Amino acid sequence: MYGDSSKMASSTSKSLAEILQPVKRLRSLSPSRETLAPRSCISIRSDPSVGTGVSGEFKLESPSSLTVEQRSRMEFNKYLARSKRNVRLCIERIENAKAEGIEYAKLEELLMEETWLEALQGELQNPYWKNLCRFVESELRGVVPIYPPPHLIFNALNSTPFDRVKAVIIGQDPYHGPGQAMGLAFSVPEGIKPPSSLINIFKELQKDVGCSIPMHGNLERWAVQGVLLLNTVLTVRKHQANSHARKGWEPFTDAVIRTISEKKRGIVFILWGNSAQEKSKLIDATKHHILKAAHPSGLSANRGFFGCRHFSKTNEMLKRLGLSPIDWQL
Repeated sequence: MYGDSSKMASSTSKSLAEILQPVKRLRSLSPSRETLAPRSCISIRSDPSVGTGVSGEFKLESPSSLTVEQRSRMEFNKYLARSKRNVRLCIERIENAKAEGIEYAKLEELLMEETWLEALQGELQNPYWKNLCRFVESELRGVVPIYPPPHLIFNALNSTPFDRVKAVIIGQDPYHGPGQAMGLAFSVPEGIKPPSSLINIFKELQKDVGCSIPMHGNLERWAVQGVLLLNTVLTVRKHQANSHARKGWEPFTDAVIRTISEKKRGIVFILWGNSAQEKSKLIDATKHHILKAAHPSGLSANRGFFGCRHFSKTNEMLKRLGLSPIDWQL
């Protein structure tokens, strides 16, 4: 699965940090508790059975008295806090490197989630990674803005731990408009108008499982519940779709997909469009479930996406495995 290992050149690491300037966190990644509160079976509104320690980790006060809903609430809080911690630590790592005069930060240091570092052990030492770092470095030094901001490049992995993955939705490259990309496939921060593909996803959700169409396009709640929202390319130039394709991201995201296939069982892979469906060759169909449909874009949604019922089918598969279903309501 992995290629030959090699050490990243220190010069690559040092120069990368120079362009990884501190970036303000997207306002959508720090919503209030009320904004984050789920509106159906999972909720993070305050509850006397759920508490937080000094460290911010959620803890169970009286396990024997918890209902199923309360346990779901506690679990959601735990992983939401973990996701926020990863984003915060990523920002701090960028800022501290500059403040201490070290003037370097390896690209892999922006991947904070320990479970992925363990699952992908050795992958970041492969030869292609060195070339990818050089490319990202040169692009961030350029005059054309690169999306998403550096601290959100690995947001999909930082938001959905490896051992938490239940389903995978595969996208292509990030949205290339200002403020749109947040490191989660198909997702945009709150306050940003949802693109047509996301609107069509919401329409199918409404017809399939009865979800009301939300006023925003932030899919962070899905990621926290175990839906890995993985783009096959993790960066892009402003207003230049696919500008970072075939620069080294594909071997990395292929390794992510292959690792899930090899090390886990019963994962639901949701593949919309030809590009995503090409990744089916990386997935062991004897161990996992693969759902295919047309892409939800305005050009193809009427040719097989609408009516695919992938959201209800995913939950049916998870229930058969004894796993809790995804609360798709945003």
